[in-house]
Amino acid sequence: MRINKYISAAGLASRRKADELIINGNVKINGVTVTELGVDVEEDDVVEVNGRKIDKAERMVYIMLNKPVGYVTTSKDDKGRNIVTDLVTDVPERIFPVGRLDYNTSGLLLLTNDGELANKLTHPKSHIYKTYRATVQGIISNERLNKLRKGVDIGGFVTSPAKVKLIKQGERSAVVEISIYEGKNRQVRKMFAVVGNKVQSLERVAIGEVYLARLMAGHYRKLTPKEIDYLKNC
Repeated sequence: MRINKYISAAGLASRRKADELIINGNVKINGVTVTELGVDVEEDDVVEVNGRKIDKAERMVYIMLNKPVGYVTTSKDDKGRNIVTDLVTDVPERIFPVGRLDYNTSGLLLLTNDGELANKLTHPKSHIYKTYRATVQGIISNERLNKLRKGVDIGGFVTSPAKVKLIKQGERSAVVEISIYEGKNRQVRKMFAVVGNKVQSLERVAIGEVYLARLMAGHYRKLTPKEIDYLKNC
């Protein structure tokens, strides 16, 4: 098996990231540093990445978490804030968040040790839509909705066409469902700000056809085989 595939199968990184680790001299096979991408790993070889021995047979784990507001989507935080991995208490494997949700955004977050799948789901070229439910201030007109659908300039970046649906319009606020496949920092909040509606609360409710449904805030579950198969093949 090629060394980059071996590292990816261990859930340590995507193949692309594995290539970077190899080129930068962070990988050893049987105690010898390798920097060539085409090297194969044999059955009894000992592979280390950044001094850590890895095993390609590590069990792949796929978790859906309903991230609460007030948690950061990192594996550690130097500011002492709550981190999402602290919520997953009975998974011995080292898992990491797939992409990110802002500190003040709640909802569906995937965690896994499958680096290759994580890379696929977060790459804009995959065109996998992420669906959010936003409560925004004020009246949101059809004109504003259409601007969001066509794409808006959020500061040096014009967003791709979005799927947008008005769920409820109240006297002082509205609930809007919006689906995008890009993942720029605070993108949904910036998009609504451009058309004049400040986001009051934001929740991610789906990634592709994998839905948060009734999973309670702070709770998590394993993905079903059907969901895993969908994400790998969508």
